[in-house]
Amino acid sequence: MNVRVDWRASVALTGTVLKYLAVSLLVPLVVALVYGDDVAVFAGTLVVTVGLGHLLEQLSSEPDVRPREAMLLVALSWLAVAFVGAIPYVLAGYGTDSTLVDPVNALFESMSGFTTTGATVMGEISLEQHSHALLMWRQLTQWLGGMGIVVLMVAILPELAVNGAQLIRAEAPGPQLQKLTPRIAETARILWMIYFAFTVLYVAILYGLHLVGMAPNMTFYNAVAHGFTTLPTGGFSPEADSVAAFSAAVQWVAIPFMVVAGTNFALFWHLFSGEVEQIFENPEFRAYTGAIAVLTAITGALLFGGSAPALAELGGATQGVTENSLRQAAFQITSMLTSTGYATSDFAQWDSQSQLVVLFAMFVGGSAGSTGGGIKVIRWLIVMKALRRELFTAAHPEAVRPIRLGGNVVDEDAVRGMLGFSFMYLVVFGVATVVIAIDASRVGDLSLTPLEAISASLATLGNIGPGFGEIGPYGSYEAFPPTSKLLMVFLMWIGRLEIVPALVLFTGGFWTR
Repeated sequence: MNVRVDWRASVALTGTVLKYLAVSLLVPLVVALVYGDDVAVFAGTLVVTVGLGHLLEQLSSEPDVRPREAMLLVALSWLAVAFVGAIPYVLAGYGTDSTLVDPVNALFESMSGFTTTGATVMGEISLEQHSHALLMWRQLTQWLGGMGIVVLMVAILPELAVNGAQLIRAEAPGPQLQKLTPRIAETARILWMIYFAFTVLYVAILYGLHLVGMAPNMTFYNAVAHGFTTLPTGGFSPEADSVAAFSAAVQWVAIPFMVVAGTNFALFWHLFSGEVEQIFENPEFRAYTGAIAVLTAITGALLFGGSAPALAELGGATQGVTENSLRQAAFQITSMLTSTGYATSDFAQWDSQSQLVVLFAMFVGGSAGSTGGGIKVIRWLIVMKALRRELFTAAHPEAVRPIRLGGNVVDEDAVRGMLGFSFMYLVVFGVATVVIAIDASRVGDLSLTPLEAISASLATLGNIGPGFGEIGPYGSYEAFPPTSKLLMVFLMWIGRLEIVPALVLFTGGFWTR
C-alpha cells in the first residue's frame, strides 16, 4: 500500500504546537504560586509538554504541509492538546476522592475544555475540593480552544503561516474562510486580537460591577475565569451554580457578550474599519439575531405564563416576574443557541414546552467564523433555500434557479458540501444517541429518558455542554460508563472540527489515493 500522506510532517508540527502550548501553562502556574497550591502539578506538566513536543519535532526536519497533511495536523493537534491538558487533572486528583483521578474522566474534562463544550464530570463537591490553579486551567483551556489553537499557531509561527490557509480551513468553525488581509497569518492575528480585546473588555466590565457593589462575589479571579469561558462560548465556571451564583446585573451583561461570541468575528473587523453596513446587511447575522429574538420571546411568554415551576426562584424573588422571565429566557436561549452552556436556572426542571424550545435552540448553533458550535446558522439558511428550490423545480423542471445569499450566487459545490455536512451531522447525532442510550442501560443507577439521551448526544457533538435530566445545567456526566464518556470525547473532537476533517482520516482514500 502506497501511503500518500506525510504523517511524519504532521506529527512533527503537532510537536511544535504542543511545545508552544506549554507557554499557556504559565498562567495556572502563576495562580498556583499566588495561592500556594498545585505548583508541582503545573511545573511538572509544563516540563512534560515541552519535552514531548520536542521529541515529536524530531520526526521531520523540514515538514511540508499540503492539504492532507493540514487535515491530519489539525486533527492530531486537537487530540494531543486534550491528552496533555488532562495531565494536571490526574496529578491534582491524586490524594483526593476526585473523579478526575480516573484518566477517562480527566480526558473527558480536558477535551470538553479545549473544544469549548462545557460538559463536565465535576460535581459541586469536586469543584470545591480543587485548587484555584486547576480551576483556572480548566477555564483557560476553553479560551485557547475558542478561536482555535491552530489559528493561534498560524498567527505566531512562521513555519505554519506558509500553509496557514489550509490549516485554518480545516479548523475554522463554519463552511467558509474569509481572508481579511492578503496574508493569512495577518488575518489570524486580527481574529485573535479582536477575540482578546472583547475578552479584556468583558473582564473589565464584570470586575467593574464588583467595584461598584453590583456584583459582590464577582472577584477579579471570577471575572477573569468567566472572561476565559464566555467569549469562546465554553460555559465552564468555577462556581457550582454557574452564572446563577451572581447578580442579575452580571447575567444581563453576559447576554450581549454571548451574542458577540456567536457572531462571525470577521464582521467586527468590518465594523472597526468603519464598514458598519457589513453587519446589518449580512443575511446570516440577521437570521442569527432574529432566531435569538424569536426564541427568547416564545420562552419568555411561557415563563411569564407560569408554565415553568417556581418562577420566583429562577433568578431571585426580589426581581419582578416580567424582568425575571425575560432575563431567564434571553440568557438561556442565547446560552444554548450559541453553545455557551451557562445557566442561570435549572431549565431541566422546566415544563416540556419550554424544554423543547431550548432543545430547538441547541440545534441552531452560532454563526460561521464565530466561536459557537452546532450546525451553524448559515448552513440552515442554505439548506432551507435548497429545499425551497427543490419544491420549485418539482413544479418547473426546466427552470434554472441558483441559490442566492445576500445577493450573491452560492457555488453549487458549496451547497452540496453544506447539505452533506448537515446530513452527516444528523446521522452521527442519531447513531450516537442510540449507542449512548443502550450503553447507559447497562449501568444500574443510570436511567436515561429518550430526551436525556438525545440531549447527551447533541450537547457533546454540538459542543454545547449541558442537556436535560442527569446532565442538566447543574448536573454532571460522571455517572455515564467509561465507554459512553469515550464516545462523547470522540463526539466533542469531531464536532469541534466540523466532522469532515476528522472523519476523513478514517477513510482509505485519504491515505492512499
